[in-house]
Amino acid sequence: MTATTPRHEPASASLQAPAGEVRGSGSLWALRDTWAMTRRNLRTSARQPQLLVFALVQPVIFILLFRYVFGGAIAGPGPVDYVDFLLTGIFVQTITIGAVQTGVGLSEDASKGVIDRLKSMPITRGAVLAGRVCADLVRNAGVVAVMVAVGYLVGFEFTNGVLGAVLAVLVLLLWGFAFSWVGAFLGLALRTPEAVQAASFPLVFPLVFASSIFVPVETMPGWLQAFVQVNPISLVTGAVRALALGEPFELMPDLAWAALASVVVVAVFAPLAIRRYQRL
Repeated sequence: MTATTPRHEPASASLQAPAGEVRGSGSLWALRDTWAMTRRNLRTSARQPQLLVFALVQPVIFILLFRYVFGGAIAGPGPVDYVDFLLTGIFVQTITIGAVQTGVGLSEDASKGVIDRLKSMPITRGAVLAGRVCADLVRNAGVVAVMVAVGYLVGFEFTNGVLGAVLAVLVLLLWGFAFSWVGAFLGLALRTPEAVQAASFPLVFPLVFASSIFVPVETMPGWLQAFVQVNPISLVTGAVRALALGEPFELMPDLAWAALASVVVVAVFAPLAIRRYQRL
């Protein structure tokens, strides 16, 4: 799991309060600062289109591998085609692994002194991190759109209506926003892109593969099922499948657990990341 290190532009003067204007400390300034940092990160990403390309290569490989190599030997649960079962899981996998890029970007900012310069400016506490996470939320939306298009090319389709499809995408983006805070914490704690990538592998991959992304939970050994059923990635995957495919998946329990998992991840890792940022 690798990520290309982006180039970074200097801290922009646009983050400063306009001349003659007294800067406040309320929510309006927090939103303005977050928006300014989001735009900065989006501009940085736009100069590195290969980042988006690399983010798409791995999930496309997984789609082709499981669809055309293993698809004949693996069946979806009940009447659900395996391609539909698989693609909804691949969407969650892609968003989860993509959170590593949040940590890589922040660690690069820290190692190059960009964060030190930003901290010397009158920016609301947490706006640097929130701007990075929000920029990655936009990136995730683009990745999901491309993944859905690729999925339709290999036989995937939403079978639970337009509303179900939209809600499934929103659950994906909520989880991506939440897990990006995990990446943010790792990026600030480890401070080098290489360390972030090395640490993310033993953290993310067991969660991804010991989940319901690729195969139904009931096909796993009993001792593993206990963990898989409470794995937050399984909870999110279950909600996405219920919204995207409908029957035979149960909607309300999966949706409630997925929302709770996302909220808990943000509640734990956002304060940790902000506290780590303040110590830099």
